[in-house]
Parts: sequence; structure tokens; C-alpha cells
Amino acid sequence: MKRLLTGNEAIARGAYEAGVTVATAYPGTPSTEILENIATYRDAIYAEWSTNEKVAFEVALGASMAGARALVAMKHVGVNVAADPLMTASYSGVNGGLVLVSADDPGMHSSQNEQDNRLFAKFAKIPLFEPSDSQECKDFVAAALEISERFDTPVMLRTTTRISHSKSLVVEGERRSVPLRDYTKDIAKYVMTPAGARGRHVIVEQRRAKLAEYAETTPLNRIENPGREVGVIVSGITYQYARAALGDEVSYLKLGFTHPLPERLIRQFAAGVKRLYVIEELEPYMEEQIRAWGIHCRGKDVFPRIGELSAEIIAEVVRERRRTAAAPPDLPVRPPVLCPGCPHRGVFFVLNKLKLTVTGDIGCYTLGSAPPLAAMDSTICMGASIGMAHGFQKATHGGRPGKVVAVIGDSTFFHSGMTGLINVAYNRANIITLILDNRITAMTGHQDNPGTGKTLLGEVAEEANLEAIVRALGIKHIAVVDPYDLGEVERTLRAHSELSEPSVIIARRACALIAKTSGARYTILPEKCKQCRACLRLGCPAIEVRPDGTIAINRDTCYGCGICADLCKFGALVKEGEGQ
Repeated sequence: MKRLLTGNEAIARGAYEAGVTVATAYPGTPSTEILENIATYRDAIYAEWSTNEKVAFEVALGASMAGARALVAMKHVGVNVAADPLMTASYSGVNGGLVLVSADDPGMHSSQNEQDNRLFAKFAKIPLFEPSDSQECKDFVAAALEISERFDTPVMLRTTTRISHSKSLVVEGERRSVPLRDYTKDIAKYVMTPAGARGRHVIVEQRRAKLAEYAETTPLNRIENPGREVGVIVSGITYQYARAALGDEVSYLKLGFTHPLPERLIRQFAAGVKRLYVIEELEPYMEEQIRAWGIHCRGKDVFPRIGELSAEIIAEVVRERRRTAAAPPDLPVRPPVLCPGCPHRGVFFVLNKLKLTVTGDIGCYTLGSAPPLAAMDSTICMGASIGMAHGFQKATHGGRPGKVVAVIGDSTFFHSGMTGLINVAYNRANIITLILDNRITAMTGHQDNPGTGKTLLGEVAEEANLEAIVRALGIKHIAVVDPYDLGEVERTLRAHSELSEPSVIIARRACALIAKTSGARYTILPEKCKQCRACLRLGCPAIEVRPDGTIAINRDTCYGCGICADLCKFGALVKEGEGQ
């Protein structure tokens, strides 16, 4: 049966067909849909949202150790969090096959950096697979699991945003029944004390040599359209770009297995062409190794090292001609904004009003840094808000006006905020930690987390109690506020700013897209509106400026939260039907 699938859907299908029985992840674009689709195979695969990527990897590794085939998925920066167990799992090896899906994000469509995780595979000395379409996404999962078991190693399957979200035809098959492998206690293999790890490192190097031999003969690496003067070495999505740009003008060395790289195959290919290009997004991962072997090629000297490539860019470079296409017309910029009714909006409005230093985190609330709210000073990575606020306060010794506030979401707090907060309590950092509890993992599309009382499979779970957790971590001063009540938010922030100890404020209100509606829509009474434009400082997309300069509320997008009405000093904003 053929179906049109995204790369993420195809990976999920591949996991099902290849006999995976445990799958874990922490949601992160562009990888999120992998686990959401695996969860539909609940009769065959146990799937979970883990609290963070490190935990997700460790759960999958434990399943592998028990003899099950396992898959763990995350976005590229998630591998940073999972790097600790990953690096040592390369030494310990596996029992059942273990595949790590790293979804990279060239172009930073939804990420804070563009790191190229092919370097992680080389760093960890594990095999690397790079599919170029949805069919390969499905097929490579099975191939990666087989290599994992054959060579006793975790395997990385690296995708990119275009592969994750683009659709192509996939031939589906039946699920393969893979029995649980026997588990035998083996201290020398799984207990990585220095004495044991020294011996395992020798095995890792022996394995690397065997994998290098495998790379030379695997059908995942192949020469296409030989006999042309120009040759290109490609992997992943760049294969599709090059094919679209160059057709049969050039010869291709398509690499699906890219660590270790096949030296003899590359030398053979290079010897058969007059000009050789290495086309890869982001880092010169392949190019540097090819040049180190003494093979002349063109790469990052002509292709950009920043952002995504395209068929147009490749055609310009390889055909050695200047771009002649007309520049696209200037279009209006539509910056991302918090949704109408977002419970975070009022919090950031007050933070801006009070001119507090705010260290931020990863989530919808990152948009609190954008004008007109402009209420965030930093965003680095998951959980960094608390540690950075701590460091900022210790460095200034309270010498700057106003307290430092760390803003973090509920899911991010569970992910990596708790360790930062216990450090704050332990080292007595006089900061405010503001937890924006919107009852869901919102930015990646409404996934459940330990605070929602529901698992990925829809099962009822113990609901983590934020107040109890915060108290157990050593915080004495805790307040819960309704973020729609601007007065309450401001009073609480001012009160906590007077404290000489660390404190936590929990702003609790469900995501507007979950709650759907909070009440009647609002409208503006023209006779009361003074055109002061104070309401525009909220940055709510439901509040519009008409061509004639007047302010209006778009009732189709108004959520009815009422924050704008609280802000208006003239009573011009009212619920529909009131004051009219």
C-alpha cells in the first residue's frame, strides 16, 4: 500500500514495521510528530513523553538493555541535553537495537541555533544515517536497528526540517515480529567505571573500523548517473535539491550512511570526475574529511555555511553562473505574536511596566521579548532562565534597581527548571522565579506533561503539584496568581520584590487554544475612546488600527480575556452588549 507521508510520519511507520516496542521523546519542532504518530500504534509500541531528552534517552537505553528494540526522538538541541548518556552508551553498547532520531533545523525555523548534529555522531563514534525522503525515513529506521544490533551500538538517524515535514510517497509493509532478546547481567559491558570503560573504549575503536568497512559496501551509499565531468557528493535533503537543480547533468554520490564516511568509494567517485562538489547544509562535515584525505573538492568556499540550501543556490554554483532571476517582491512582515487571549500577555505587560530584568526561557513566552511587550532580556536554552537570573543577581549583589525575574513555563520547569530552582534555594539567590503554568506544552502543539494529569497515550496520570514541588525544593514564599488579573499580578510582583529571599510566583491559566473561549467578545465604545493607544501596548492581534487611524477590536479573533478593558482608563473597552 502506498501513502503520502511526512518524514516524521514515515519514521513512526518505520518504527512500527521494524518491531520497535518502546519509543520515547520530549516534544520539539521539527521532531514532535514522530511520537504523536507512534502513539497511534499503542497495541504494539509503548510510547511516552519523557520529562526531558536526557530522561527519554535513558528510558530508551534501558529498554534496549532489556532486549527490546527502542527509538528515541528529539530536536537537535535536545541532543545537547541527552549527550551525557549518549556518549557513554556508545561505550556500553546495546542489546536490542537503539535508534536516536535527531531532527536538525537549518534556517532556524523554530530553534535558537543551527547546530549540525552530524558532528555529534562523529563525536560519539556511532553510525549516522541521513534519509533524503519519506520512503528512506521509513526504510532507514529498520536498517539502523539492524546495524545497531549487528555492531552493538546506538545509531543516529539525522533528519532536517524539510525532511521532517515534507511529504512523499511511502510503500508500507507489515509489522515484523521481533522477540525480546535475552538479557544477561554483564558488569563489564554496562557498568561504566573507569576500569570497565577503558576496555570498552578499545571495543568502540574496533567497532569504528568495522563500520568503516560496512560504509564501503552498503547500498545506502551509491553512485548514480556516472560518466559526467562534474560530480556532486550529497546526503539527506541536499540530494533532492541537487537532483531538482541539475538533473542528469552531473554524477551523484548519494550517501545515506555518513559516519564513518566510505573513503574508498569517495576516492573512486572523485577519480571519475573533473570537478567535484561536496554539497551539505551547515557545517563542512563531509568536506573536511574528504579534504583531509587529499581529495580536491569545492564546498563551503562556494556554498553558504548559514541557513538552508536550495535547488536555485546549487544550480548557480555548479553551473558557475550568476543569478538572473528577478528578486521576489517585498511583502509585509508578519512577526510571530502571542495568541489573542494568551495568559502570558498580561504578565509580560506588567513586567515591562515595572522595568524588571527578566531572564527568559524556551516556549511560547519567548515572544514576550518582541515589541510592544519587550519584557525579556535573554533566551538561551531550556531551563537557563533560573540559572541565569541567579548568576545575574549574584554578580550585581542587588546593586541594580528592581529584582531579577526568571520566567519559565510549566513543561520547561519539569524539563530542566527544578535543578536550577533547588540551586537558587540552596545558594540563596534573591530572585523571583515566575512559572507560567498554562497547563500544557503549548509551543510544540499541545502535548501533555507531568502537570496535566495525562500521558501521551491518553491515560490518566498523577498530576505533578507545582506548589508542592517548589516548596520541597526549599522555596518558602510562593504565590499563585491569575494572569488575566493585571492588578493582582502587579501587586504580587511588587510584594515579592521587597522580599530578601528567593520566591516563586505561579501564573496559572490554561492556554487560550485549549480553553477555546473565556467569555463574551469585547468592543470599543467610540464616544469613550480617547485614541490614547494604550491598549496597543498589549500587542494583542485582535486589537487593530483601521486605515482611518481609529482603534477597533476584531471580534473574529477576540478571545474575551478582558485584559484590554482592565488597561483602559476611560472605560472604552466593554463586553459586547454592555454600555451600548
